[in-house]
Amino acid sequence: MAKRKAATTEDAPSGDAGEMAPTDSVYLGKSVKPEFIYLRLANRHGLITGATGTGKTVTLQGLAEGFSDQGVAVFCADVKSDLSGLAEAGEAKPWIEARAKEIGFKNEFKGYPVIFWDLFGEQGTPIRSTISEMGPLLLSRLMDLSEAQEGVLNIAFKIAEEEKLALIDLKDLQALLENLAARADTLTTKYGNITKASVGSIQRSLLVLEQQGGAHFFGEPVLDIEDLMRTNPEGQGYIGILAAQKLMDSPRLYATFLLFLLSELFEKLPEVGDPEKPKLVFFFDEAHLLFKDAPKALLQKVEQVVRLIRSKGVGVYFVTQNPLDVPDTVSSQLGNRVQHALRAFTPLEQKAVKAAATTFRANPAFNTEKAIMELGVGEALVSTLDAKGQPTVVERTLIHPPNSRVGPITDAERKAIIAESPVAGVYDKRLERESASEILEKRAEDEVATQDSKPDVQKAGTAKEDSGGGMFDWILGTGSRRRLTGGQKVAREMTRRTGDEIGAAIGKSIGGKTGESLGRSVFRSIIGGFLKR
Repeated sequence: MAKRKAATTEDAPSGDAGEMAPTDSVYLGKSVKPEFIYLRLANRHGLITGATGTGKTVTLQGLAEGFSDQGVAVFCADVKSDLSGLAEAGEAKPWIEARAKEIGFKNEFKGYPVIFWDLFGEQGTPIRSTISEMGPLLLSRLMDLSEAQEGVLNIAFKIAEEEKLALIDLKDLQALLENLAARADTLTTKYGNITKASVGSIQRSLLVLEQQGGAHFFGEPVLDIEDLMRTNPEGQGYIGILAAQKLMDSPRLYATFLLFLLSELFEKLPEVGDPEKPKLVFFFDEAHLLFKDAPKALLQKVEQVVRLIRSKGVGVYFVTQNPLDVPDTVSSQLGNRVQHALRAFTPLEQKAVKAAATTFRANPAFNTEKAIMELGVGEALVSTLDAKGQPTVVERTLIHPPNSRVGPITDAERKAIIAESPVAGVYDKRLERESASEILEKRAEDEVATQDSKPDVQKAGTAKEDSGGGMFDWILGTGSRRRLTGGQKVAREMTRRTGDEIGAAIGKSIGGKTGESLGRSVFRSIIGGFLKR
């Protein structure tokens, strides 16, 4: 096998990345030539794959730095807390100096403008959205609902829209589902079958979602996506870092949230065609969580978003261990590829290596499939789009070392950065306004108040119709098993007392206490035993 030619200081361009690659690009590293991604083609998306410990995080870190320096905002999830180091300047280490020398790269150690985000509001600025904005499709995915349950959830959203019920947080959806169950008989004829079993299953799923932290995410104020695309006064793009260590305990929430963000960007950003550089580059780490066990409708949505969001000026880069994690319909749209080493000890791993090799434009200088298993740490097979938008021949490439810190920052450093963030104080305090739960509660109270305010005569007529009996049934409340109104309770007590008086009168003719007791018993037997103490 022909090995990759070692890039030495003598035969490599000298200076920093700007001298090693075109100025309108982001530098990746060096093979037999500089490897880079053209800014105007960065919105054609990308894929970064490789086994654990092969250098994917450092590759992502270097790309984030490059895009930021070019004025492009970045959003990425920090699964292991390593990416937090982007906020602080790096330092010379033996491996950094050795790699930089080999590829002729000059490090400019510095920190980058960073905004820390956190769904739980613990390690960054809180991110929230509403139930309405999430929509029934993503919520169904989030709660792993069946087809029948998803149908009921769609009906709930339809009724909320028609009745102007704002669905903001989980308690709003809970209240609406309870209301649907109570009105199921009348709603079914118009909207379709609404079973209490399906409603109950959705409510149980909501409880699970709440325990996983969903209550933190749903609420207001809602994230303004423009805050993901900020630049600092020096023209650098802000790097949004989502604290995902705790979030990874709820992998479905993590994947659904990132897909929700992509959908929001797709729906709210205007069409810009092919800009000179992206507005935002979105790194989707642990991408396999998005596609694992995903229903067909969700996969179609992901494919649509990836295919069309590039015209909104957004580039999406999936990061995962196995290239087979990304479906072919999505993978075919990823133009810029970085493949770190894969291991092939099992048949499935061997299949992954072959699949990865076939996605590259072959290089006659080496066997791509074999090279994937021989790559060292920090080395990758790279193929990007050339000036004409065509994939370049794959090359074995040494990835350049980052300028920022490799590894996590301290808690004190994180707190200081959060306090100085351009969004500090904007999303910290949770807002409360009237929404579905309050509206439905008030509606129920008004119905009770209206019923209680009716005259007793009107209530008597209603009770008579309901029970099928007459005034006697109304007085005793025996026509049907229902809650007595205030008037009925008074009437019943008066009748009870009257019965006691009549019984006492009968008893006098018999004489003594025994006579009075016997008199009351006789009266109760006469009226059928309805008066009970």
